[in-house]
Amino acid sequence: MDTSAIPTAAAHHLDTIVEVTATDCPELPPVWVIAHVQAESSWDPTAFSRDRNGGAAGLYQLNEANWTTAGGSAWTSAPPASQDDVLQPDVHLHRAIPWICVNLRSATAHLEATGKPTSPLDAMLVCHIAGCGRVTGSATGIPVAGEASCDTTCADLVTTYIQRVHDLVDRYTAARGPVPVDDLPAPTPFTGPSTGCTATDPTGGRCLTPATRHAHDEVIRVFGTPGPTAAIRSAGCWDAHAWNPTSDHSQGRACDYFTDAAGIFPAGRELETGWRLASWLRTHADPLKIRYIIWQGRIWSPTTADTGGWGRPYTGGGVYDPTDATGGHFDHIHVSFQE
Repeated sequence: MDTSAIPTAAAHHLDTIVEVTATDCPELPPVWVIAHVQAESSWDPTAFSRDRNGGAAGLYQLNEANWTTAGGSAWTSAPPASQDDVLQPDVHLHRAIPWICVNLRSATAHLEATGKPTSPLDAMLVCHIAGCGRVTGSATGIPVAGEASCDTTCADLVTTYIQRVHDLVDRYTAARGPVPVDDLPAPTPFTGPSTGCTATDPTGGRCLTPATRHAHDEVIRVFGTPGPTAAIRSAGCWDAHAWNPTSDHSQGRACDYFTDAAGIFPAGRELETGWRLASWLRTHADPLKIRYIIWQGRIWSPTTADTGGWGRPYTGGGVYDPTDATGGHFDHIHVSFQE
């Protein structure tokens, strides 16, 4: 997130946003909260708009029924009075973000069950602007005219709304890339022979190639043993990856390094540690025999030039959801080795 680009009001409540998403909805990136609220109320906590349901109020523009369902108090008037909790920014965020997350999780479950191609975050937006029935009643999860009781005006509203939030997410997202790692020791180059998956996997898997085991040992030497309070929270190398049998993990040629809990979009120290590790691996790709690195929705290899940032956008290869914390490799650094 580019904190210099987000609205001033959002910056004032950033700690609340990060706290609530991390605690109640780790699959919801804070930058999406900021963009979504901007699209709804322009971060005006007193915003009110009249509609057939009596009106929508506050940062997320919730009607009274949805606000009380989220745990808020009934309004004393319409528009709400200045003392009503729906107009209090921190109270609103603490109530509304978990309510939004219910829609996100419901949409996610539906998309996974039906195989519809829409991303869960986009489906969440459809739920908010047009109702979740437009997700379940459409072929893709985003209605076109004639689907799910959505006419042309409805369909245009939905697509315009989604694009608006996407544009804001892009505006508020900082361009990131490799960070300086000159203060970290260089790894010992791998010089051993390639003998297949014959080395012990210290992360508990079946086996690793010698090059992978060597690189993992060097990572641990430089960044320390993984643990709850360590720079690297956890690590995993060999895995059967039954859902992706061609994965380098199942051949003992890849490792994943988490700087925070799985499923969480890291921020602060954990995010910076991730960039340090990814940058160190990239800097020393040749002596470590690195084939490619995936991190923060980007994939980089020694033979591919950077495109629009660090590496190029990671698409998930038709196997993973690139907008998901784990599927997009936001919560961990994946590194694959040549041998």
